[in-house]
Amino acid sequence: MALGLVASFNRPGGNVTGITSLNTEVVSKRLELLHEVVPKASTIGLLVNQADQQLAHVNIAGIQAASRSLGLQILVINASSNDEIDEAFAALARQGIGALVVTADSHFNARSQQLAALVLRYALPTISANREFTMAGGLFSYGTSLADIYRQLGVYAAKILKGENPAELPVSQSTKVELVINLRTAKLLGLSFPLAVLGRADEVIE
Repeated sequence: MALGLVASFNRPGGNVTGITSLNTEVVSKRLELLHEVVPKASTIGLLVNQADQQLAHVNIAGIQAASRSLGLQILVINASSNDEIDEAFAALARQGIGALVVTADSHFNARSQQLAALVLRYALPTISANREFTMAGGLFSYGTSLADIYRQLGVYAAKILKGENPAELPVSQSTKVELVINLRTAKLLGLSFPLAVLGRADEVIE
């Protein structure tokens, strides 16, 4: 609803309904997890896509609120193209930024391979919202389970095909989040995950 796509979850209005995720709601948790893994990093980069200003604003506000309670500084850096993503990592390396949060954004989700390769090139501990980032060689991810979203979408599609009005179907929120850790990448970066974090993982790549 913060993005203004529907009037309310219970009655979305128009011809729009669907499934929403918790990816922006758990942005603070990503920062907390990253801080647990890289506690010496006092300044954290935040990669945002300003082409979607509303989503970027939501992510920035969430991270900045969490950073204050953790005593961390946040450096917001925009990357709205492939070249800008490359330039962002180079800039973070030049400034000695110790870790990075990639915001939940379809722009970054579609570039998981590029992001994972840059993590290794610059040895920059990075957390994403997207599981595919971790599967591609990124360090770790914390976000909504896509499998759960697809399951719920199937249920809604069946209802609409049976004649139900989308405007009268409440927007459903997927509440299943998953923590995926890539220990192979951690080893390459010279990092060790705390047992408290490993114990919470839904999937560990070894």
